This record gives sequence, structure tokens and C-alpha cells, in this order.
Amino acid sequence: MSLQLLPQSMYQAIDLLPDITTPVTLFTRHSVREVVAGQGLAGYDLQLTGEGRELAQAWGCYLIENTGRVIEQCMSSPIQRCVDTAALMIQGADQITQDANTHHIEIVEQGLLVEPGSFVLDIQQAAPYFRQQGALGFINSFVNNALPGMKHPITGVVDVLELIYNAHPQHSGGLTLAVSHDTIIAAMLAVMRNQTQLEKSDWPEMMEGVFVWFEGENFADSVLKWIWRGKIHQLSIREFIQQKSGS
Repeated sequence: MSLQLLPQSMYQAIDLLPDITTPVTLFTRHSVREVVAGQGLAGYDLQLTGEGRELAQAWGCYLIENTGRVIEQCMSSPIQRCVDTAALMIQGADQITQDANTHHIEIVEQGLLVEPGSFVLDIQQAAPYFRQQGALGFINSFVNNALPGMKHPITGVVDVLELIYNAHPQHSGGLTLAVSHDTIIAAMLAVMRNQTQLEKSDWPEMMEGVFVWFEGENFADSVLKWIWRGKIHQLSIREFIQQKSGS
């Protein structure tokens, strides 16, 4: 199995993970898929390449071997390349510790949905802008709250974060795997960092993800911590939600 195509940021992230007593979630883009021409708008039927399948399995194996964790829960966008990524990562994890990893993949129809479904209120209003602006342009418009048919960006991100919180592992050494799409991850990271203009360099690569964990007894009062490209960030959920009223 080869990790040649794994983004370097994921090795950096492993070195920054909290102690194994702190459960974490890996919220990741799917593995390497077939190439599509255009503005980054990938059809739902594009499948993982052979290298992408190998990468997902190898990454699952490496992740468990080098963190000592187990995949306690798993959820995925319903698009096949995401489901396949999750299944292959679990297969890789099984090579290290078979009994402990979950083999159930929850297909999430709302929340971790197909791009850009997590943030849409009215797809009929939003879809033309997605086609016109392309993925990067659309997400830049979204984070600036400049699109019809879309949730307020903070609301959209909080909805996904709460979904992750509710599926977050509860036990020492636990890891939840959540497989989604580049647009969802890019938008979330931008809004959480109060970034109003994304460049191509900000875009998540295939099989690149963000590790997250929460400190607090309930979602509304928790502090979110996350690792993205070699840095640890944190955000008070309550203060984040309050930003909406001032925007």
C-alpha cells in the first residue's frame, strides 16, 4: 500500500494530536477520484481511482498504527466516492486492530451532504450561482453571505459542527471518521477562521482533512479545537454563534 499521494499536512497533524485520552474526529475529503474538467464541479458519479482506493486503505492503516486509536464511529456523504473512502479506511484500520473498529458507516443525508448541500436552504435559488461561479467562486460568495437560497454562513457551519459533536467519540482512544467534500470543508474552515476570501491554495486536497475535538459538557458551551495544515486553532461555540447577530 502506498501513501505517496497523501497530503503532507496529514503527517503534521498526527504529530499535533492531543493525548490519546482525548477523543477526536477526522473530518476529511474523500480520496483521489477521477479527474473532471471545468471549474472544480465534480459530478456525483465520479469514482475513486485505483490509486485513490489504495491511498484510502493505506491511510486508514497508517492512522491507526501511528495514533493508537480505533475508529469508534463513521459517517459519510451519500456519494459513492465518500462511502468507498470510509470503507477502505476502515479496511486499512482493520489490519492493525480488527475487533475494535466500527464496520457501520452512517450515510448522512442532511449535514455532511453533497456539495454544497450542507449550506443550502433553497437549491432552486442557489444552483444557478454554483454553476456560474464554480466551486471556489461559489464558496467565496457563501462565506460573505452574498447568495440567495443559502443559510447564513455561521448557521451552516454550526449545523455541521453540531452533527460532528453528536457523533464525536466518547471513549479514550476513540476516533470518529467523517468523509465529505472539498466545498464543505473549505467553507467551514473559512467561516471558523473569519476568512472572507479563499484562494486555490486554501482548497483541501483529496484525502486531506481536519482533526477536531471539543472541550465542554454540551455543544453550546464547548470550545472547538482543530488541526489544519500544521496549526492548532480554537473557537468558542457560544461566541461564534453570537457573531451572527453582529454580522
